[in-house]
Amino acid sequence: MKEKIMNQLQNFSKGMFVPVLILPIAGIIIALGNILTNAKLAEVLPFLQNDLVFGLGKMLSGSLVSILTNLGIIFCVGLSVGLAKKKKAEAGFTSLLVFLVFINAMNIFLTLTEKLVPADALRGSGQTTVLGVQVLDMGVFLGIILGIVVSYVHNKYCEKEFNGAFQIYGGTRLVFIILIPVTVLLAVVFSFVWPFVQKFINSTGTFIQNAGNLGIFVYGTLERLLIPTGLHHLVYTPFLYSSLGGVAEIGGQVLEGSRNIYFAEMADPTIAKLSASVIWDARGLSKMFGLIGACLAMYHTALPKNKTKIKAILIPAAVTSILAGVTEPIEFSFMFAAPILFVLHAFLSGAGMVVLNILGIRAIGPNGFIDFLLYNVPLGIEKTGWPMFILIGLGQFVLYYLIFRAVITKYNLKTPGREEEGETKLYTKKDYKEKKEAEKLSEELASVIVKGLGGADNIVKVDNCYTRLRLIVKDSSLVDTALLKEETQANGVIIKGDNVQVVYGLRVNGVRKSVDEYLGIEAN
Repeated sequence: MKEKIMNQLQNFSKGMFVPVLILPIAGIIIALGNILTNAKLAEVLPFLQNDLVFGLGKMLSGSLVSILTNLGIIFCVGLSVGLAKKKKAEAGFTSLLVFLVFINAMNIFLTLTEKLVPADALRGSGQTTVLGVQVLDMGVFLGIILGIVVSYVHNKYCEKEFNGAFQIYGGTRLVFIILIPVTVLLAVVFSFVWPFVQKFINSTGTFIQNAGNLGIFVYGTLERLLIPTGLHHLVYTPFLYSSLGGVAEIGGQVLEGSRNIYFAEMADPTIAKLSASVIWDARGLSKMFGLIGACLAMYHTALPKNKTKIKAILIPAAVTSILAGVTEPIEFSFMFAAPILFVLHAFLSGAGMVVLNILGIRAIGPNGFIDFLLYNVPLGIEKTGWPMFILIGLGQFVLYYLIFRAVITKYNLKTPGREEEGETKLYTKKDYKEKKEAEKLSEELASVIVKGLGGADNIVKVDNCYTRLRLIVKDSSLVDTALLKEETQANGVIIKGDNVQVVYGLRVNGVRKSVDEYLGIEAN
């Protein structure tokens, strides 16, 4: 039972990547809009004073904010597509129809039961308008719930066909037919149930807010500790997109969630300083600074004969972490060889967020340095305090380095480069260059991956998230971890029952495509 629940949670986490990974793009475009409309920057760059350039900037920042007020439908469609095993396009279309049915069914039921509040009294009533329809304010949770329901029914009945006159009602049409009464029933049920759920969510959010720095520390620590399971997305997503991460009224609209709030504040020039809720997305501090100190400590504690080799894998891993915020290549280098370092890393990451909160730093730092500069510099120092973020980061870099170096040497931990013989495969600079150039893996390498997974007959399902190849296998004992690490350059392999995750970093899409082609799996 525990294994089954874990698999379901991992599948859900994977499915969340479809909507979650597209939303930061909105933030980057909003940041670009801010650059084009920045008055101080226009004094230095005269072309920004052009009306067309200014108008373009206003359109970019203003239009993208609309995404933040419609997260329900975005998550509904995105999650249903992410969780659908087959016919993903049809699943997304069905989820759109279901979402429309739900909000209108709820509106009609609330009208019939005389539970709708006046349109001018929505604030604080627990109700809102979604796509112009007044319903209970379920926020992003509405999209998540409907996305799960749609994907479940879709996966169960999307290939069910009938004969004769009823043939037209088979397949995905049957899915929608089944979902109509289910959706209407859900609308009725949630009309009664959701107010209690909302009270619980609000009380939880209040508790976390009242917990202050302790709550932030636990949040930051857990977000890192769950990296090995792939479930860390389930920690930060509710804070970024629901009332757990704060509630604020900006430009006449009430927004919930840390990321929604600061995206809107970025586009609003009347706001002098970002709100405190931005702290829930300050997860990039350890990505840009702390782990780089860990890399330097591992390099300095490596055996002299291995220093040239270890440099070849630590430098690109550090650059990826600094610029893009992808940390798994570094974390997996010591996660299993020295678990105590990973625990220390999680604690230090949480503590860094606490320091930012204590000093009132409002800089936006969810990922790497590229996003950090785009988000913060155009907003100015007063609005974000971004130079202090960097100063704290440099302090964290030093702290990571000193602690990691002391612990590694004191306990003689076998971090990369400290093994006498080839327990950990280290690649040369030539190996790394060839790896980066081979974005599309060859058929020969794909065959090695399949072999490492126990052969084609052992593979039940192939999927991927942002950095990991996620698979379900028949017999996990057949998985050759050493082969996958040494011959396919995997950063790590995690096995939980029949669920296997192989970490490839940013090249995982190429890996997935190559393996699919080798196995003869058609793209969904």
